[in-house]
Amino acid sequence: MVSQTDLAFVDLIAGARHSAVHLEMRDSYGIGEEAAEFEQWRAGWRPQPEPATWWGDFHTWVRDAVQRGVVVRRARIVSEPVSDYIRYEHACTYQNVTAGESVRWLPRRQASDLTLPGNDFWLFDQRIVMWNHFTGDGGSAGPEIDHRPHVAKLCATAFDAMWERATPHEEYQVPSP
Repeated sequence: MVSQTDLAFVDLIAGARHSAVHLEMRDSYGIGEEAAEFEQWRAGWRPQPEPATWWGDFHTWVRDAVQRGVVVRRARIVSEPVSDYIRYEHACTYQNVTAGESVRWLPRRQASDLTLPGNDFWLFDQRIVMWNHFTGDGGSAGPEIDHRPHVAKLCATAFDAMWERATPHEEYQVPSP
């Protein structure tokens, strides 16, 4: 079943021509199938490295955008020591990278002087924002599309400042608990 968030994302990533950036600022998410997979991961399960065993619609949407020339970047602000969820996310980020995303990590303490929006977001072509709203326990509260130019500028500026400081995924080491 495709969620409202997926439908919004599919349309926006399909229409992107130059860039799609994603800022994540939570230490835990509890979204649908991902929540179940996270619980399996906590119990010792690990995804296989072969894409055929984990590739999904999201990976196809990103790969297709990248093949059209869209630069897809994801930045994560995380508390340290990291939560179990962030350990899981870090362990599975090779999937995002395989699909064509560039991913960076920034410890929250290094983001204290940055001006950041109040919610996670995707920004497409530096003009359309898709806010990702969450419930207190990390479930999706649905997306919100925002076309206001000053909001897109705020998100672009925040993302770029964060990206500049952040560590590329290949170099970021999850601190021991």
